[in-house]
Amino acid sequence: MIIKKENGKSEAMRPASGRRFKMIAKTMAGLEEILAEEVRGCGGDNVEVLKRAVSFEGDMRVLYRANYTCRTALSILRPFAEFEANDEQELYNQVNRIAWEKLMSIDSTFMIDSTTSGEIFTHSYYAALKTKDAIVDRFRKKFGRRPSIDTEHADYKFNLHIADNHVTLLQNSSGDSLHKRGYRQAVGIAPINEVLAAGMIKLAGWKCDCNFFDPMCGSGTILIEAAMLANNIPAQYYRGDNYSFMNWSEFNLGDWKMVKTEENRKIGQGDFDFEIWGNDIDEGVLRQAEQNLEYAKLHKDVMLFHGSFEDQNPPEGRCMIITNPPYGERIKIEDLNGMYSRLGDTFKRLYGEGCEVWLITSDFEAMKHIGLRPSRKIPLMNGPLDCRFMKFELYDGSRKASKQKAQDEQ
Repeated sequence: MIIKKENGKSEAMRPASGRRFKMIAKTMAGLEEILAEEVRGCGGDNVEVLKRAVSFEGDMRVLYRANYTCRTALSILRPFAEFEANDEQELYNQVNRIAWEKLMSIDSTFMIDSTTSGEIFTHSYYAALKTKDAIVDRFRKKFGRRPSIDTEHADYKFNLHIADNHVTLLQNSSGDSLHKRGYRQAVGIAPINEVLAAGMIKLAGWKCDCNFFDPMCGSGTILIEAAMLANNIPAQYYRGDNYSFMNWSEFNLGDWKMVKTEENRKIGQGDFDFEIWGNDIDEGVLRQAEQNLEYAKLHKDVMLFHGSFEDQNPPEGRCMIITNPPYGERIKIEDLNGMYSRLGDTFKRLYGEGCEVWLITSDFEAMKHIGLRPSRKIPLMNGPLDCRFMKFELYDGSRKASKQKAQDEQ
């Protein structure tokens, strides 16, 4: 959607059916390149990596597909107005000129998320309040009534982004954040975000070509994301039809059903012939993982084991190990340094040539006790926590001996 200005007036203009327009897919810091690749797979053109986001172009079908399939997207936004505002009054005036009645009806509910930076607009909440006032005042002047605010389940979600004096208004097509997949019926103490879990699997480069193991699986989010990837299950398969774009006037039910049908036909079409295992010492949280897997109908694809990570027999052969151990933040460990030391010893004892270990942590001091040198460190955010997602390559014997063995075999 664009804003057309004639005689000093602004009017919201919707793209015609099939017409391509700009979109913004939001994600977490560190996952931008992964999301860009996913967007290209959805048919997005002119893909550009931004900070915690990816911009691209496409039609409504691309928007549907991005919402339904992108595992590392938090939301898909559509910019529809850009202008300059040098104070609150100018912001109000510019917003008030937009033909909001062409975007939503008077009986709709809406909400505004705002982000501001710079010295002009220093309070995002106040900027959102002025924007809300401008919208409802326009409706009240034209119709004598106004749409209502709903901060939980609004029909229309708008994003206000202000950088210095540059203002962008965007429609949120997703509604609830896309990390809310719908499969998590039971939640542990410190569950990892679904988008982050999927991003970690993709950053690790798992191509569903070997076994997969999470030795500290908690309520099973990493396992479920791995099983969904292995079975070609779309990211939002379990979510249900509750997207904001379904309230848009240009929403086409036939196109939406076609996109879902095309993607759902791919389920189970891969040739995954390996094992996905999970383990946790907490029997209660393991039951939560089992409940989540059963709801997702993936309980036959994932094997769960109860016990210490030190006592497990991982799948034989080449294996990808990805785990989210306690950081000492929400799950308190009496001797966190000792736990990381035992974790490193277990990796060296149980895993050999061809296995990769990836783990995410925010406790950089405890990480020093793992006794392994990471070959990669990727900065990621787990909620407010500054983390590192680290790769450890494992060898039969010393690294030097492994290299010599490889040279001898050439």
